Amino acid sequence: MMKKVYEKVNETLYSEVLPNGLTVYLLPKPDFHKTYGLFTTDYGSIDNRFIPLGEKEFITVPDGIAHFLEHKMFEKETGDVFQDFGKQGASANAFTSFTKTSYLFSATDNIDLNVATLLDFVQAPYFTAESVNKEKGIIGQEIQMYQDDPNWRQFFGIINNLYPQHPLHIDIAGTVESIAEITAEDLYTCYNTFYHPSNMKLFVVGNIEPESMMTLIKENQASKDFLLPQPIQRAFPAETLTDIKKVDSLEMPVARAKGVLGIKVLTNQLPTDNTELLRFKTAASLLWQLLLGTTSKNYLRLYDEGIIDDTFGYEFNLDRTFCFADFGGDSDKPAELTKAVKEILLNYGEDTEINETNLTLLKKRMLGKFFQSLNSLEYIANQFNQNLFGELTLFDLPEIIQSITLADIYSCGDQMIDEAAMSEFFMYPKGE
Repeated sequence: MMKKVYEKVNETLYSEVLPNGLTVYLLPKPDFHKTYGLFTTDYGSIDNRFIPLGEKEFITVPDGIAHFLEHKMFEKETGDVFQDFGKQGASANAFTSFTKTSYLFSATDNIDLNVATLLDFVQAPYFTAESVNKEKGIIGQEIQMYQDDPNWRQFFGIINNLYPQHPLHIDIAGTVESIAEITAEDLYTCYNTFYHPSNMKLFVVGNIEPESMMTLIKENQASKDFLLPQPIQRAFPAETLTDIKKVDSLEMPVARAKGVLGIKVLTNQLPTDNTELLRFKTAASLLWQLLLGTTSKNYLRLYDEGIIDDTFGYEFNLDRTFCFADFGGDSDKPAELTKAVKEILLNYGEDTEINETNLTLLKKRMLGKFFQSLNSLEYIANQFNQNLFGELTLFDLPEIIQSITLADIYSCGDQMIDEAAMSEFFMYPKGE
């Protein structure tokens, strides 16, 4: 078992790759009563075209199948796994993103038993035609709920503009029509390919003793049989800037209009070195804060002019096969909002908000929020599994933040900000 001490954050991380390929991370937090376990597979909604384990030809599976699979994992021949966790004093849940599916529990007691239950239920699929068909109605209602959410529709509206060919633009849960096509055999195909231990990570953080916990996990895994691992082959369309839809809109029953500006970054423009990639991601977050954060003069000016309100915000997503940022919110002047944001971004090179004083303040703020967030076991586990850059982990972030310079900020802007990579999406009140 490897042991790595992160002195800047006062954390000690233990890790080991087991013979079946499963990577295990253990983070003891002796001052906490609670323990949180997160079991994650590198498989999300965008992975809809791949070569199944043991086969040679690519297949395409129905949209939304990763999320559907997540739902079905809790149902077993013997009953509902939620009830097992409940009897053991644990709270359980799961979630699916574009690139990951995670299963979790949190508890203050019966930790060994709950870790074993987490491993066992995720590694024992049970799908039947009857139970799969029953689930379609439940997930169909969930899809409809998201279709009625204006912010969700706005988010996917700009993604659809930026990535019309990439499966990223498809709702994580799929559509009512696509999930109607899913069969139990489809679920087993996806499960066998993406839920192999070599494609998964287990992270346990809390009041644990690492040696005994690792022994428990190793014995649990040694008692199970798995096929030999093989590299997973996924297929995605080649990304360009020419396929971007420059503008689109939607009407919904909302009280105020919304405007959002998106920027797509081609992944072949991103650094290939893991340290540089984490620096790039950190510099990008600082760049957006400098230009349009709530403490910037640009934000205050647009707010005073009535172009934005406190719903304005931005997101930056960098993950497997995609990278984009979006900026927007409610506005009575949505076209003016996207126009103003575009002008600020395109003129970042001359923007006086990008200076040494502001960068130093924002780096201190980012570090403060980072250290504060380490009080949350859920934050640590979720961010750790979502943001692994090779050997680098969440705990390398303070050093990366401190190392960012103005030159990094400008370099990041040069790589990302391009008018040809921009798109606008608007949502208007229905009937106006």
